[in-house]
Amino acid sequence: MTTNPADALQGITETDIANYLAHTPGFFERHSALLASVQLQHPHSGRAVSLQERQAEMLREKIKGLELRIIDMIRNGQENVTIANRLHQWTLAVMRAASTPTELPDVLLAELRHQFLIPQAGLRLWGVRPALAGLEYAASVSADVKAFASSLSQPYCGVNSGFEAARWLGLSESGGVATSLALIPLSAASHAEGKPFGLLVLGSPDPTRYTAEMGTDFLTRVGEIASAGLTPLLAA
Repeated sequence: MTTNPADALQGITETDIANYLAHTPGFFERHSALLASVQLQHPHSGRAVSLQERQAEMLREKIKGLELRIIDMIRNGQENVTIANRLHQWTLAVMRAASTPTELPDVLLAELRHQFLIPQAGLRLWGVRPALAGLEYAASVSADVKAFASSLSQPYCGVNSGFEAARWLGLSESGGVATSLALIPLSAASHAEGKPFGLLVLGSPDPTRYTAEMGTDFLTRVGEIASAGLTPLLAA
C-alpha cells in the first residue's frame, strides 16, 4: 500500500524539522542540491534570494552593527579622555590656589566654569574660620540647606524646583536662570565625622544639562577634590 507523503508528515511541526536539521549536520551534505535550491525572502526588497545570498546579507548587517559599536566605543573613549584632561587641569588649579585659602573658592569656581563650560556655579561653606566669615562663600545658609546636604548620598541632578542653592547662582552669561542643577555635598571624613560642611551647586539654563538619569561618578570626584581643597578653610 502506497503511503501519501502528506499523510506521513501529519503531526510533524516546524520545530521538529528545525530540531532534526540542527542535530543532523550531514543532511545537507547528502542533499546538496536541495541546499542550493533553497529560496528565502529578502528582508528589504521582498524578492526571493538564495540561502547563500541571505547568509551574506546577514553577515554584512552583523559587520555593520559591529562597526557602529566600535565607532561608539572610540567616541566615548575620546570623550572620556577629554573629561579626564579637564578634570586634571581643574585639579591642578585647585592645588596651586591652596596656598592662598581666601582665594581658593573663587579659583575653584572660575576654573570649573572654564574647564567644563558650566554656565553657572556657586558655593557655600559653613563652619569656616572666623577670619573668613565675611566672605561671600561663607554667607549663612538655612537649616534646610544643611539638612538637604546631609541627606545626599550622591550628587543630586535634576530640575530646579525652587532650591535655595539656586539663588547663589544669579544669571548665566546668556541671561537665563538655572532650570537644571547639580548639587554636590562637600564633606571630609576627618571633619565632624564626615558630615557635610558645604554645598557646591552647578546650574544651567538648559533643562537637559543635568538630569536624574545621568551618571554621577564624575560629579562625585569633583566633590571629593573640592572637599579636600576646601577643608583647610574650616574652623578647628
